[in-house]
Amino acid sequence: MSKISVTILTFNEARRIEACLESLRDIADEIIVVDSFSTDNTVEICKRHDCKVTQRELMGFGAQRQYATSLTTHPYVLAIDADEILSPTLRDSLLRLKQKDFAHRVYSVSRLNFFCGYAVKHCGWYPDIQIRLFDKRYANWSFNDMHERVTFRDNVTPELLNGELLHYRCDTLSEYSIKQAKLADVKRNRLVHNREHISCTRPAYKGFKAFFKTYLGQGGILDGSVGFTISRQEYFKEKNAYSEARKEIAGEKRNQT
Repeated sequence: MSKISVTILTFNEARRIEACLESLRDIADEIIVVDSFSTDNTVEICKRHDCKVTQRELMGFGAQRQYATSLTTHPYVLAIDADEILSPTLRDSLLRLKQKDFAHRVYSVSRLNFFCGYAVKHCGWYPDIQIRLFDKRYANWSFNDMHERVTFRDNVTPELLNGELLHYRCDTLSEYSIKQAKLADVKRNRLVHNREHISCTRPAYKGFKAFFKTYLGQGGILDGSVGFTISRQEYFKEKNAYSEARKEIAGEKRNQT
């Protein structure tokens, strides 16, 4: 039977990590957890499930995922987040793979995202194809700080697995707003680093563009009030990222004169 190493990044995930780990039973031959110095009992829960835990400061999601991959023992690596759970169908697909051996180097999976318990089928959130299972000898994580992904040779075609990865993004709107604010801050840093020219109207323009892309272009309107809320959050994320970057760039220019 083939073996699978699982990697998980954590930071204060005590509320969710147990369900994630339970879904990996009989799938994971080892679980590598890279924790960003959690202040709750995340680490204790992981150790109780026989995970190999390493603590490391988060310097970027792509770099952190690749570091976790470097600690694995087996060639095939399944990357999962602490707020994700394998669906029963996906578990069956992975068990069959382990029994038959791997016929492909890279596998993708559909991810079903939940917003406060609601399964979001639009807003660009579904099927949300993710590459999460791969042979680390032929694939790596990009060192992107915002939208990290698995990179591989052009002649490799990912095989889509049956089943879904269930992603519980948030339980409350305030929790989601905090996550969006963190993403906005990452984007602000990138804009400042690139010294992009940001006009006074650009933050609002980018915000409205993100809203209408999500609500109309990606069908958020079909998700009712949830779709509107998600689209509104996209507006604030983009607007705030560009607005704060504009202020910071302007401040640096003033200090240089």
